[in-house]
Amino acid sequence: MKRKLSYRDKLVELAYIYDVKEIKDYEKSRKNLTSGQLELILKKNKITIPKDFKSNFLRDNFIKPVGKLKSNLIEYKENKIKDKNRAIRKLENFKLDSSRKVGRAFKDIWKQLGHIGLNFLNIIPKLGKVVYEFFGDLFTDLFHGIYKQQIEPQKAKKVIIAIASIAVVATIAFSGINYFSYSDLAKKPEIKKETINKDIKKPEIKKEVKKPDIKKPQVKKEEKKNEQKPKLEVKRKNVDEVILPNLNLKTETVLNLFKDVEYDLGKVRSQKLVKPIYFTQFPRDLDALQSTKLKKETFIKIVLPLIVAENERIIADREKLIVLKDKKFTTDLEKQWIRQKLLEYKVKKGDLKKLLVRMDIIPTSIALAQAAKESGWGTSRFALEGNAIFGQWTWSGQGIAPLDRESNKNHKILKFPILRASVKAYQNNLNTHKSYTKFRQKRLALRDKNKKIKGLELTDTLNNYAQTGSEYTKILNQIIKQNRLMDFEPVRLVNSVKKIELTS
Repeated sequence: MKRKLSYRDKLVELAYIYDVKEIKDYEKSRKNLTSGQLELILKKNKITIPKDFKSNFLRDNFIKPVGKLKSNLIEYKENKIKDKNRAIRKLENFKLDSSRKVGRAFKDIWKQLGHIGLNFLNIIPKLGKVVYEFFGDLFTDLFHGIYKQQIEPQKAKKVIIAIASIAVVATIAFSGINYFSYSDLAKKPEIKKETINKDIKKPEIKKEVKKPDIKKPQVKKEEKKNEQKPKLEVKRKNVDEVILPNLNLKTETVLNLFKDVEYDLGKVRSQKLVKPIYFTQFPRDLDALQSTKLKKETFIKIVLPLIVAENERIIADREKLIVLKDKKFTTDLEKQWIRQKLLEYKVKKGDLKKLLVRMDIIPTSIALAQAAKESGWGTSRFALEGNAIFGQWTWSGQGIAPLDRESNKNHKILKFPILRASVKAYQNNLNTHKSYTKFRQKRLALRDKNKKIKGLELTDTLNNYAQTGSEYTKILNQIIKQNRLMDFEPVRLVNSVKKIELTS
């Protein structure tokens, strides 16, 4: 009777069939190898073990099926989760697409209504001509009838009915004009009108104030004498502001906003006017833009109004200081204002001449170039997390620690609640810190010579702003020239009589 071989004996027999020397040596030396060791040696020698060798009933009939069922359940669960996520994404995309389509449909309907209204208004002149001719003929016949005394009762009734009908038509026409003119103001639903902010202080500059020096420097003496209109006061008083709160706006939303308000840098360069749209922060996905040109233009559109607004504030303060400096007697409010400005510009002993030297603009081209360099065109960690456009250092205030800071240093990058605060701090830094004395002296020399304050003439005085020194100023000049930032130096804010705020 043939002896029933165990699984191990079968593996040994298989080794002898294929002449596996390693197993033979072990068997001759009477070293007992386990089934697992025998399997490894056979597999190493590329010998396939027949399936019928394994006689483990429990493993073949219970453990393996259970394991396979378990893996199938896990795979089924993962597939269901993927299907669920895919369905959620499809639903979200459907909602977004639906909202876009509905919005686009309403916009198209609104445009069509506008075209209909315009066509209706274009008919009014022709209608007026017809009414005019009708009235002319009517009254001519009427007066002829009166003169000839041939008025009949029926004709008189027709005249009265015609006059009443014309009055009704004219009323309807004027109501339509008022309706369509009002609807034009409400075309942009995202802009909410508000009343004029009563907290804005009226500037105390009287009619005898001269124009700011930013305008054409070569002005005749006779023209200066004849200037009596306080244009600066009107500009500061009637500013149309669009303030954007912390909405975590995306770049696509920002670009659509610029398109809606027709904010174009080409127009700004030609007209020398910019709309006062004040962003409180940069869009966090600005760096995702593939076009470098579009990224730079978006950065300039965000920062330019902030710089221009702060420069105009400084101009207004400077003009007021020029008036108060020459006055023999000042009021308590004027003295308080002077003390506040002396503290703001860090001037001691009440030296108003020194205060006037420090209270002056920073050329827009320099401010834009430094903002681009220090913030990586609005994409750096400091710009996104702390609204730090100009990379100012601090040792005591709230700030963000640089990742590459040396271990023996403890400085931080100063952070701000909004972008405009960073611009104001930067301008105050250049106007007060001792490191930029040469900058202020050269700017004063340009003022004394009645010349325009140009950025390219002042960049060489900013070698103390960065550790690279003169190399830093060369980079600033390169940024200004390559991006034509000198075109924005004469730019001013657009005048308006309203103040509006953009809400989410």
